[in-house]
Parts: sequence; C-alpha cells; structure tokens
Amino acid sequence: FVIVQMVDEVQIEYYDSNTQRSIPKQDWAEQANRDTDPDYLESDTESRKGNQQGFKANMGILKQ
Repeated sequence: FVIVQMVDEVQIEYYDSNTQRSIPKQDWAEQANRDTDPDYLESDTESRKGNQQGFKANMGILKQ
C-alpha cells in the first residue's frame, strides 16, 4: 500500500506499508506543516496507517 502526495506535479510526501512511516519529500512542505503542528509527522503517519487499514478492509469486501 502506497500513498504519494503531490502538489503541482511535485512529490511532497510518501507513505508505504513496508516502512509504515510518512516521509516528507520537500523541505518547504515539511516546514509549513511543522509550523502549524510540531507533531504533524507522527499524526500524519497514524492517519496514513488508518487509510491503509480502511483500504485493506474495502478490498476484502470487494473480493467477496
């Protein structure tokens, strides 16, 4: 499971199920998020894990 966040065709964030971590790809985006919420990376990672679990559940339903 992979999430790639893009702005104007530039990748700004990456999450995958292997590392289970959100990884900022642009310094300006990371700084803007940290200015708003110093713990954003941890909360964003938890949010992405939730997205992953929801997607997995939906795929199970579709398979049925």
